[in-house]
Amino acid sequence: MDVLLVKLSSLGDVVHTLPAITDAARAHPGIGIDWIIEDAYRPVAALHSAVRNVVPIGIRAFRRAPTREWRRLRASIAALRSRNYDVAIDAQGLAKSALVGALARANGICGYDSRSAREPIAASLYRRRFSVARDRHAVERVRALFAQALGYPPPTSPPDFGIAEGSEGPLTPLDGIALLHGTTWPNKRWPDAFWRALAERAARRGLDVIVPASGDAERALAERIAQAHARVRVLPPLPLDALVRELARVRAAVSVDSGLGQLSAALGVPTIALYGPTDPKLTGCVGAHATNVAASFPCAPCKKRGCAYRGAPVLDDDIEHGRAVEPPCFSTVSVDAVFARLERVL
Repeated sequence: MDVLLVKLSSLGDVVHTLPAITDAARAHPGIGIDWIIEDAYRPVAALHSAVRNVVPIGIRAFRRAPTREWRRLRASIAALRSRNYDVAIDAQGLAKSALVGALARANGICGYDSRSAREPIAASLYRRRFSVARDRHAVERVRALFAQALGYPPPTSPPDFGIAEGSEGPLTPLDGIALLHGTTWPNKRWPDAFWRALAERAARRGLDVIVPASGDAERALAERIAQAHARVRVLPPLPLDALVRELARVRAAVSVDSGLGQLSAALGVPTIALYGPTDPKLTGCVGAHATNVAASFPCAPCKKRGCAYRGAPVLDDDIEHGRAVEPPCFSTVSVDAVFARLERVL
């Protein structure tokens, strides 16, 4: 059976898809799965041992510079159409992913029905549509979609991300941790002062601390975190495959709700993930050594990109002497609590 998987982005969504591929490979030995994905995330798709081919496509780059990127996009579409597939599965549920799937040479494209898809209009392009409750965790939603599309019983086993042992190559273990502070939503950020305090405590404990950063804003914060102690180091800009190697060799990671946190947990790294406005029941880190810490604030999880709290400022008296905690829900996820969990992990 030849299957085309359409899951274009983003990093966390890509990671969430890996266990479904493992399920499919177990249910149909010899299955061939090709994955079309945004070029930036190709290294993660290639980690799975059951992915036969990765077809990169640069839709985001095309949007930024259509004239310059047109030839590359056309080449990606040609590669997509170079093979006939028994089925194409759109595991993203967006209009753009459904359109990409519709371009493939497949007996039929399938995906979520209009009540289950993130963008209901996407379902109009599918030949077969499946209902998957939206209140299930993202990993389980994709697993359920694959089971229905490929005709095997819904999986009940723990998620297996299928990352080939040793796929990162020989690694030199780092006696330290990674602080994964970057995220696309401003209100998903743990307060800057908390990161600095956590970095200092870890360094004084004798651990090396690495801090990845992507873009100018993240780098500025990473550099402020690194001022906490000489053992805290900001990573230089790295391609995703090199960043995977860095994550795979640390003893533990602390992360906000982010793609890197999801990736860290999938790699089997003990990962402590911090959740404020978002719900770990829906997008929590999944892995044998993952721990999700949710804010216990009255309006959390609000699931909003911007903080809607309008009450009195919530002050932090321990680190910045009465400065307001932003977002306020993270006042309930203290440095003491996170460091205590980190100590248990280590």
